[in-house]
Amino acid sequence: MKPTTRGTLTAVVTCVAAAVATPAVAVEGVPVAVPLDGVEKSLNVEMPTVGGTVPVLMPGSPEGPRYVEGRLLPDRTVPQLPLTSDLPSLDLRTPLPHLPGGSSDHLSAATPASDLRALTPGASLDAPLTAPRADSLGLPGTKLPEAGLLTPVLQTAPGAVLGLGPGK
Repeated sequence: MKPTTRGTLTAVVTCVAAAVATPAVAVEGVPVAVPLDGVEKSLNVEMPTVGGTVPVLMPGSPEGPRYVEGRLLPDRTVPQLPLTSDLPSLDLRTPLPHLPGGSSDHLSAATPASDLRALTPGASLDAPLTAPRADSLGLPGTKLPEAGLLTPVLQTAPGAVLGLGPGK
């Protein structure tokens, strides 16, 4: 084996070993910044700064179906899927003109990320047949079909902070 091939093979094996040894870190949100520097420099005006985070939804494991006596299909035929995430955060800071002194005051508004828990809609269905009956030689009887919608759930506690201050 040539020395360059051995060196390349060693580098590849080292990179793979480092990738396997390093645990993956779960990302809760992706930071986003609105670039307004070009507008600020071209107009020679102090522009607002805007930034925040966009959350990443993390699906959970749904509850399994529940078998109920007397029904052919289980309760919660289409299960609800739990989701957890954060609400998007937003940071805004903008200048306010202050006429007497010629300096600028700043207004800031922030909505911090807050926990969000949700359940997707689900369905509960039942067939138009009853369980097998002994009086009819083990054959099922007929009945009206049943269908129900499991409503979605959304739970969070959002908040906001508003501030006024001098300078950048």
